[in-house]
Amino acid sequence: MAKTVLITGATSGIGKAAALQLAKQGYQVIIHGRNAKKTEAARQEIITASGHEHVSATTADLYSLSDVRRMCAEIQAQVSGLDILINNAGGLMGKEREITQEGFEKTFAVNVLAPFLITQLLMGLLIKSDDARIINVASNSHQLNAKPAFDDVQLKKQYNPLRSYGNAKLFLIWNTQHLAALLEKDGITNVRAYTMHPGAVATSFGVGSDLGPVLNFVSKLARFFFRSPEAGADTIVYLATEKNVPGKSGDYFVDRKPAKKSTRYFTPQREQLIWNYCLGQIDTIGSHRQSFL
Repeated sequence: MAKTVLITGATSGIGKAAALQLAKQGYQVIIHGRNAKKTEAARQEIITASGHEHVSATTADLYSLSDVRRMCAEIQAQVSGLDILINNAGGLMGKEREITQEGFEKTFAVNVLAPFLITQLLMGLLIKSDDARIINVASNSHQLNAKPAFDDVQLKKQYNPLRSYGNAKLFLIWNTQHLAALLEKDGITNVRAYTMHPGAVATSFGVGSDLGPVLNFVSKLARFFFRSPEAGADTIVYLATEKNVPGKSGDYFVDRKPAKKSTRYFTPQREQLIWNYCLGQIDTIGSHRQSFL
């Protein structure tokens, strides 16, 4: 029986490239997008390009945790199991701090809380798989730009878009390694979790973000040197399909190899603090936590 994979942010860029490659390999692919019309168009394109008809679509606004809950409930009703979860969707915001309708800073909401909640809600499907993988798309921005304030996680003070994005990817890495440790502690060996850096990729990511005149100019100039979406998706596909992934669950990968994570701000206590903080935030949207973790 073909394995089932869910990819968020799969209507363009590396998400779409990964979806196409996995469809070509015979996976049952569920692509997520924010806009129903665009998501359906991407689904049709992937089917045509892959010659594989088992591609379905789901939509949700990942800035909204209530919409994430709705999407996950629909997925739970549609499939009996899930083998691969690829949390690819993310976002780099502009120079002015923005909050979602639920009161979360947007960078934190889409890059940290959304994948955190999706993973929590779909864990019941993942543990049914003989060999489940959770792949969270991070960034080397966690090394270059992160400067977390643990008493101000969502940067209500001293907000900066690159700092916020770097922090978010750092927290995503910490949450992933924390999840891996919890799974191991609970004796769940059939679910592994990884993070990866896709490299600087020539996609629409961040194009609409107003970072200020200098950074806007630099980012446009740098795109001439970026890698293709297919190259950026390579490590995602590798982590999803390789039988013998080197290293251990919770590792961070660059170009198919385990890589060093930034340890500048890390302590086990801070990792636990961020995990607990995220649990607290998702509990504010919805009556209770829907997970064993």
